[in-house]
Amino acid sequence: MPEPRERPVVAVLCERSTDRPPGLDGLDVEFRYCDATGLADAVDGARALLLWDFFSTAVRDVWSRAGSLEWIHVTAAGVDTLLFDELRDSDVVVTNARGVFDRPIAEYVLGAVLAHAKDSQVSFDLQRQHEWRHRETRSILGATALVVGTGGIGREIARLLRAAGLEVRGIGRVASEDDPDFGAVAASKDLASEVGWADHLVLAAPLTEATRGLVDERVLSAMKSDAHLVNVARGPIVDEPALLDALLHRRIGAATLDVFATEPLPTDHPLWTAPGVTVTAHMSGDVVGWRDTLARQFATNVQLWLTGEPLLNVVDKKLGYVPRGDA
Repeated sequence: MPEPRERPVVAVLCERSTDRPPGLDGLDVEFRYCDATGLADAVDGARALLLWDFFSTAVRDVWSRAGSLEWIHVTAAGVDTLLFDELRDSDVVVTNARGVFDRPIAEYVLGAVLAHAKDSQVSFDLQRQHEWRHRETRSILGATALVVGTGGIGREIARLLRAAGLEVRGIGRVASEDDPDFGAVAASKDLASEVGWADHLVLAAPLTEATRGLVDERVLSAMKSDAHLVNVARGPIVDEPALLDALLHRRIGAATLDVFATEPLPTDHPLWTAPGVTVTAHMSGDVVGWRDTLARQFATNVQLWLTGEPLLNVVDKKLGYVPRGDA
């Protein structure tokens, strides 16, 4: 009888070793499930690594044991917590979950825009106080939104906001005209000169060296006094002390924040109670069934990998995201 074929080993990093992705049992690979404490042993000899615990930074710590790795898949759109110099310089392919979160995050942004226009936060406060106070609210028809980030998530946000009646423009690495989703796209270096146009500034860009601290005091000072900031990207894209100061002194109107420089947001952080702020727990893309969708996307890539086909959603490790044409 022929010797049984040795199946390739795939390490799977979970937040807890019992928190495993669903629906992978039929794949022709040997899975080694682990948490961060067991990653060094699990990755030793493994040819692929699935980061089910997608915010973990443990890969850097076990890199010396990862000499057999060919491929790392991250079940997140952003790869900023994974990338480090040795990985960037290696031949290891990195793929991500591009596409899974586009529509859910766009719906979250539309909800935030509507909640701001309809003064929902004040309504909730008045309800808790049993106070009936009639007010006039705003229409979103004809409002303006500037979306920072022209990847898949930013484009879905632009399409949904435009369908709801907003006028939308984009901010990206390179300026362009006649973009099918944004109309006009300005360069990120010009954000401060462009932001005064917008009623809503929506952040949907990956965290890179170019976007870290992009929304700083200069940008915040150039915003309309009643403008609304929505951050569904990464916390460090915003200078949080400058944002807090702008909110406290009413230089901008409001902020809906799903991401923060430190997560979970510390219980004593002043953003919890700053005027006009809505805080959510990094959940803008997490709709019912999202884990199943992530597992199916990974399983599709495993099948491609096993047959030597090109993988989907290959990250440019120097840029820190999937280039638009490679998705």
